[in-house]
Amino acid sequence: MNSFLGALQFLTIVPVRAKAAALANSAIFFPIVGALLGLSAAGVVSIGGPLAALLAIIWLMASTGCLHEDGLADVADAFRAGRSREKIMLILKDSRIGTYGAVALVGSTLLRWQALVQCSIDPIRALPAVLALSRASLVAMAHFAPPVGEGLGQEFAHGCTRTITALVIAQAIAFSFLAGWRLAMAMTLVSSLTIVLARTYFLRRLGGVNGDCLGATCVVVETVNLVILSWRPSI
Repeated sequence: MNSFLGALQFLTIVPVRAKAAALANSAIFFPIVGALLGLSAAGVVSIGGPLAALLAIIWLMASTGCLHEDGLADVADAFRAGRSREKIMLILKDSRIGTYGAVALVGSTLLRWQALVQCSIDPIRALPAVLALSRASLVAMAHFAPPVGEGLGQEFAHGCTRTITALVIAQAIAFSFLAGWRLAMAMTLVSSLTIVLARTYFLRRLGGVNGDCLGATCVVVETVNLVILSWRPSI
């Protein structure tokens, strides 16, 4: 229970009054918390109306404290062509947002919104699957890429052991089948490819990953999977 509360405390803004486990011990519950977040967003979509999908995306960002969006913005600002590793690290530590970060946030929000609008599968099945996969990507990336810098990202990476990572991946794949086996296969494949490409890029430019890199990967995985669901008639 303490490990679940630790995952809930880290991934959401839900106040946890009981003593929660350290972040490194909570990774195994990331897909479950992701699925619960997806279920809550599906509840927002079920309200109906022309803005229901947009409200669901806003709800997800608000309920997670924009934690991963912050990582996406920082990565977009930092990883520009020609920048040295030292300059990238300096910008990643800067709390201010630049033009590239703003564009990345607006673009990812619009993509997720319109993909959810076009999604023909029941949101109660679709969103838990998507959010479980995106939160599992945090664990997968932390395990397969070496950490750089200090802080929560390094602590988290050291806690993502081979056993925990395998269990997290298994959970995420199981949740993906809520969307149907064909879509589950497509989302699992694309999520894996996204993680591999992100890992390769971060290793080449930075030599590893930090918390911002993990957050950015999470948002990208979430976005591409929603786009896949918007293409359901052609799958």
